[in-house]
Amino acid sequence: MQTPVYFVSLGPGDPELITLKALNILRQSHSIFYPATRTRQGEVISRAADILRALDIPESALCPFILPMSKDRSLAHQAYDGVYEEVMKLYDGQKKIAIVAEGDAGFYSSIHYIQDRLKDAGLTSQRVAGVPAFIAAGALGGIHVVKQEEKLVVLPGVVTAEELDGYLTSGVTVVIMKLSQCAGMLSAFIQEHDGYQYHYFEQVGTAKEYYSDKREEIAGRGFPYFSLLIIKP
Repeated sequence: MQTPVYFVSLGPGDPELITLKALNILRQSHSIFYPATRTRQGEVISRAADILRALDIPESALCPFILPMSKDRSLAHQAYDGVYEEVMKLYDGQKKIAIVAEGDAGFYSSIHYIQDRLKDAGLTSQRVAGVPAFIAAGALGGIHVVKQEEKLVVLPGVVTAEELDGYLTSGVTVVIMKLSQCAGMLSAFIQEHDGYQYHYFEQVGTAKEYYSDKREEIAGRGFPYFSLLIIKP
């Protein structure tokens, strides 16, 4: 039986929030592909690499790929195509190959492009579940994201004020990911709607994590890439 290619979820940032299954697969993997970005100053940074190193994964197994942070998604697709090609070269059906993703690999994770291509090529793959950022955020803030019969919707940053208000006025709790995509709208929305509960998080699971439930403070804050907002009606 051939060994699958593993898509391993790393969790939101705290190395201790990885599952035992994920950790065991990483420790057994010959090659581990992880995303990194290059700053304007040319520095290569990677939260995934920070997690892997904190777990004492050998450097010899780590294979970074640069993921351009650009609205031009064709650049990201080129990076994923490069990973796919490297995996196809390395795959022999025996050695374990892992591709990691922050949070959960199946939840707003663009590495599905690689998994889809591997499937089309006839290679089996297995995804290892992880802790998504908004679940870790709820624990950090000491809040029940939803309880009893409450409903929840999780939205990407592509959302309008009208859509957001529609969910909340109907009693639905809203989680918004990727806040940098709708920063202006959100700041105005928070200032204009004081009847909702706002829970804002940055860098959850890292030394830089930040949480606030103060409406004015949240409205005046810049929203970086690793941020999310939970709004309760």
